[in-house]
Amino acid sequence: MTRPSLRRLIDLPGLRELEHRALMKPRFADPDALAEHPELDAFSRDAFGLTYDEALELPRPAGWDDVERLPARDQADAFEAQGWDVTDDKRRPLRLLPVLAPQLWLAVRGAAGRLPHHAEAEPDPMKSSLAAEAARFRRDRR
Repeated sequence: MTRPSLRRLIDLPGLRELEHRALMKPRFADPDALAEHPELDAFSRDAFGLTYDEALELPRPAGWDDVERLPARDQADAFEAQGWDVTDDKRRPLRLLPVLAPQLWLAVRGAAGRLPHHAEAEPDPMKSSLAAEAARFRRDRR
């Protein structure tokens, strides 16, 4: 059985650029420095409907396991089990994960906020070209 493809957080509009800034300037991804970087709150509000600070202030439902406090690698594995890839292209957890995880966990679990709109994946051009080649081959053999 094939597993459905994961939704990649890094593919959300604007996040790749913010992640690049966090790589160049690590303090950019520090939750204590969010006041200095309003663009992170703007991205979070657009993507999840709430900011990091709002997510922290929300009461957690009964039985909440504080998953957002796990180390980044453990959270990446837990997000993967929920259908989300929160790693970069080298399979490392995103630098921005500490400031995005609370909002994403609340949205994934349906406790608050919303999941970002994700366009359907484009058809694999390799598969479609192979299918076209096969059709041409069958047609030309007659």
